Amino acid sequence: MITPKRWPEDSGRFSHEAGTLVGADGIINFLRRFLRLTGGYWRGDDRWRSARLTVSLGFLTIAQVVIPVLINKWTEALFNALGGRDMDRFLKLVGVLVLIILGSMAVNTIHLIVKRKLQLDWRRWLTDRLLHDWMSGGRQYLLGSMPGEHDNPDGRIAEDLRNTTETAIELAHSLFYCVLLLLSFTGILWSLSDSPVWTVAGIRFSIPGYLVWIAILYAAAGTLVAMALGRPLVRAVNQRQRSEADFRFGLARGREYGEAIALHHGEPVERSHFKQLFQAIRATWNRQTVALSGIMLFTNGYSVLSLGFPVMVVAPRYIAGAITLGGLMQTAQGFGQMAAALSWPIDNLSYAATWRASVERVMGLHEQLERLNAELAGEVTTGGIVIEMAAERVLSFHDLQVATPTGDILIDRFSTRIAAGEHVVIDGDQTAANRLVKVVAGLWPWGQGRVELPVSAAMFFLPERPYLPVGTLRAALTYPAGVDAFVPRLVDEALGRVGLAHLLGRLDQVEAWEQELSAAELQKLGFARVLLHRPDWIFLQEATDTMSADDEAAMMRILCEDFSEATIIGIGFRHEPDWPHLRRLVLERKGGAAASLIDFRGVEEPPGGEKKNLSIPARDG
Repeated sequence: MITPKRWPEDSGRFSHEAGTLVGADGIINFLRRFLRLTGGYWRGDDRWRSARLTVSLGFLTIAQVVIPVLINKWTEALFNALGGRDMDRFLKLVGVLVLIILGSMAVNTIHLIVKRKLQLDWRRWLTDRLLHDWMSGGRQYLLGSMPGEHDNPDGRIAEDLRNTTETAIELAHSLFYCVLLLLSFTGILWSLSDSPVWTVAGIRFSIPGYLVWIAILYAAAGTLVAMALGRPLVRAVNQRQRSEADFRFGLARGREYGEAIALHHGEPVERSHFKQLFQAIRATWNRQTVALSGIMLFTNGYSVLSLGFPVMVVAPRYIAGAITLGGLMQTAQGFGQMAAALSWPIDNLSYAATWRASVERVMGLHEQLERLNAELAGEVTTGGIVIEMAAERVLSFHDLQVATPTGDILIDRFSTRIAAGEHVVIDGDQTAANRLVKVVAGLWPWGQGRVELPVSAAMFFLPERPYLPVGTLRAALTYPAGVDAFVPRLVDEALGRVGLAHLLGRLDQVEAWEQELSAAELQKLGFARVLLHRPDWIFLQEATDTMSADDEAAMMRILCEDFSEATIIGIGFRHEPDWPHLRRLVLERKGGAAASLIDFRGVEEPPGGEKKNLSIPARDG
């Protein structure tokens, strides 16, 4: 039987234990998972395009670093010209500055264009991958039945994935820029650092490139303090993003079920629920504010100190006459550039924390989908429901046992066959009946046993509430086929047969049809779809529970008249269908135990001679 896998707690799922992944092991594990999720972009079919964009961005970043190096050289020349009161040289330097400015404008503009192309293209690739994994083979439904960290997959794909790709490139670019800046100005600062001689306890010594070492110590001290202050921010950011996603989801449900809420006058209850969700945002916001305040307090002081510290370090050499005014400004600027490059962790700590929280949410969804795929493929646990094609037009259940994702047994082991052309009602425990239909549809893999589907059979599943895509009524009626799949005459006839002729004039109107139509009209629309698609096997899941008795009987007559040779299997009828040779499968649950199958071949065959009531207890999605 497939049951949820107990995955290792040390698997590095940051969103489960926010803020616990610190240290080298946690960072390496996080980066390994991130590259496993996103690295395929540079190895797939579009790898040449992605490589071209990445290399172009790298060269443009190198060009960006050339600009401050040129400015550093220009600064030395400028202040030396000012110190020497050399007007001719000053005017030439003005012209040089204009060229540097034009070059900087061109490089940074092209860099922005290429960077945004890379960000969008990477996001497109990753979105396609997650959408394929999520909206495929019913996984969008199965995922909601599984325990784990995968709430709000729509928000994770739309918002967190956007932040994952865009911010990753921003951070990678800024890190690469700082590394190049560090390499460039380390050489410049080393060449500008003489080796002054110090005497301590009568011992004379010198430190080559001492300004480089001071810059390293200065930046390292700032980084260590900032990282210690920033640890609480990681947890706070993740918690806030989760509460924001829950609030968005709650508001979306309020919009989706606006009519039902209005009919029940449930607005006060919903407002109260929204307030509770916003209270969670408020609490996480305040925690993030406290964490940010500590970082802001330090980084602001650090940034102000960085303005004057380089000059204070170099000023004694200028006062002693060891360097010129131009040399002072060049050295101070070089020291500042090097310290700024080394301070990358300080400047990007908050930014990186937000990015990491988004990445963890995206990876949480991706890894949960991978686990679901592993369960469906039988890689995680032994057993499982095997669905295969039969050699004949028969639906067969062989020693089938249906369970929940947590391992609770819903239906005991049973075996039975449903032949082509039979009319079957599944009665009794509705939760078990619904799960049994989902097993046949391939939407419920948890359990054991084998199901053989009829060979070359066109199956059509009609749920309680048919799904209506965004668009015209004609598109909703022909779904999942396109609007051109059926000639207009057949569409008109199908709509008229099910009692929706009054909608013929609105077939090409775009409306919110799920809200425009009544529940009974929506269910009739589902039967119109059946008339258009002409399936061999029809599964009805409480597909008439909002209809009147007359409308339900009319739908059953349509099925008998138009699908006399089709197999019809239904659950949740309010009134007994007038089908010839009706067969009943009863799923009985006694004393809280799993439901067992009792197979009645006819409506008059239950034990004791009493006709079985087809009404079913309260529904369980």
